[in-house]
Amino acid sequence: MGITKTEGFSELQQKRALIFKALGHPARIAIVEMLLKRQSCICNDMVEELPLAQPTISQHLKSLKEVGIIQGEIEGTSICYCINEKVWNEIQKDFGKLFSSYKASTKCC
Repeated sequence: MGITKTEGFSELQQKRALIFKALGHPARIAIVEMLLKRQSCICNDMVEELPLAQPTISQHLKSLKEVGIIQGEIEGTSICYCINEKVWNEIQKDFGKLFSSYKASTKCC
């Protein structure tokens, strides 16, 4: 049996790809921006601000939560979401290294 599509890549490359995938939808970017601005948010608040239905927002929240970008706590009948500070800082550091590793070259097409 052949290797899967991701087995030939490093753990770091796979992790980065999952982060990019989680951030690869405008709704998820909007959710992250909203949480960064407010420091915390309740799902119902997002429904009022985003042009999406509550179940769709919940799916996007789930995707962000699966990779650890956000975390949520149950507060009564709602779930309060916020940026997972530890993971956010790790992502910032990792992608900072990735982007700063580019060295401008005059030998490009």
